[in-house]
Amino acid sequence: MSQPGPAHAPIVVSRRIWTVPNVISFIRLLGVPLFLYLLLGPKHDVSAVIVLTIGGTTDWVDGYAARRLGQVSRLGELLDPFADRLYILATLIGFTLREVVPWWLTAALLLRELVLGVGLLVLRRYSYGPPAVHYVGKTGTFVLLAAFPLVLLSQALPDSESWLGPVGWGLMWWALGLYWAAAVFYWIQTLGLVRAERRAERQRTDDPGPGAPTGPAAVTG
Repeated sequence: MSQPGPAHAPIVVSRRIWTVPNVISFIRLLGVPLFLYLLLGPKHDVSAVIVLTIGGTTDWVDGYAARRLGQVSRLGELLDPFADRLYILATLIGFTLREVVPWWLTAALLLRELVLGVGLLVLRRYSYGPPAVHYVGKTGTFVLLAAFPLVLLSQALPDSESWLGPVGWGLMWWALGLYWAAAVFYWIQTLGLVRAERRAERQRTDDPGPGAPTGPAAVTG
């Protein structure tokens, strides 16, 4: 008869700053201004694609290193999604200015960020932090960061536009759908927490506790 295996140890979140995963995230952040310079300055599109591809495809590296090395930190939990959003925002701005993508696509993605921002404000009002990253949103981010280089490369290399363009735009539409689906999931989670908090508040109001005065004895005058 086999014995049950040991339970998995809980992940300890530290407050350390200088960890290997955080250094990887900082390096990823340095790629953002370099990408914008290459895209909008000398317009070296192929070099910009290389920087964007490295920054996008290494999205999973910092998280993997944190879990593998046991270096999960609060700063790392904030840096990882921040780096993703910064890459997406920088790419949208650069692509819109270069007319690589239409303005309505930029508006649709930015509106999604605004919807999430409102949700964060609601959670903060009830003393909750940001919700955990949903795998649908994480997948959408990965697909979007994969679509951006393909779309840009299809324009930088005209010979590949006939097949690379459709692949890039197919991924772009897929990412947009996943992005908004994740926003719906986040709001469902947010509304669930708000309802639970309001129910708790009503219970505290209806049941003030054994020491609180109730009934006629509570009336003074």
